[in-house]
Amino acid sequence: MTRLYWQSTGEGDRELVMLHGWGLNSEVWSGIVPQLSSHFRLHLVDLPGYGRSQGFAALTLEQMAQVVAEHAPEHAWWLGWSLGGLVASQAALTRPEKVSGLVTVASSPCFSADEHWPGIKPEVLTGFEQQLREDFHRTVERFLALQTLGTETARRDSRQLKQVVLAQSLPTVAVLTGGLDILRMADLRQPLTSLNVPFFRLYGALDGLVPRKVVALLDDLWPQSQSHIIAKAAHAPFISHPDEFCRHIIDFVAA
Repeated sequence: MTRLYWQSTGEGDRELVMLHGWGLNSEVWSGIVPQLSSHFRLHLVDLPGYGRSQGFAALTLEQMAQVVAEHAPEHAWWLGWSLGGLVASQAALTRPEKVSGLVTVASSPCFSADEHWPGIKPEVLTGFEQQLREDFHRTVERFLALQTLGTETARRDSRQLKQVVLAQSLPTVAVLTGGLDILRMADLRQPLTSLNVPFFRLYGALDGLVPRKVVALLDDLWPQSQSHIIAKAAHAPFISHPDEFCRHIIDFVAA
């Protein structure tokens, strides 16, 4: 049986769909829900195959966006972190009636690096896939540690992410491998040039998975979008800098 986990909370007059990153679940937002719930009606989702959304096979990016969009309210704002940013972006492209505005957090339209594009080396993502089959738990822990590397609160932040993972059912190796395939192969750089809804991109200055060099390149490619880099944050700015993160989200949507 496949069932998408979906929790709605908050008293605000704007709908905000929140999508987590690879390997995690919607509990990752628990630290900022109190700050955002007075401004938004929050929709906290476990992506298909993750957390409490069990029973799904590995999905393509298009399939994952479609599954989430079918449950989403009309004309919502969508916020996606990392892999969730790709899913939210795909939904904005293929189900525009569902998306009034898009916010991506520590995300890239193309995570794979090449000689002209900064990102994660494809062989690193391939290596993670192989390691998943050999040592599932250690590989997930290693990936989580990379997300907080360099911040002043790295150890605490990594521990918090690990607690989020262990609090719910772990994704299968197939689902995690499918997520890595999306990160390795997806490229939404050109499709998103035609996006015509408000679009805000938020980054961490110390992010080792989405290098800050990406920001200026996308500023040029997507002049219709806005961007901001949070100093001293890495790949999970909503955990290391929750107050600053929430202020940017609230201000952008209000504007």
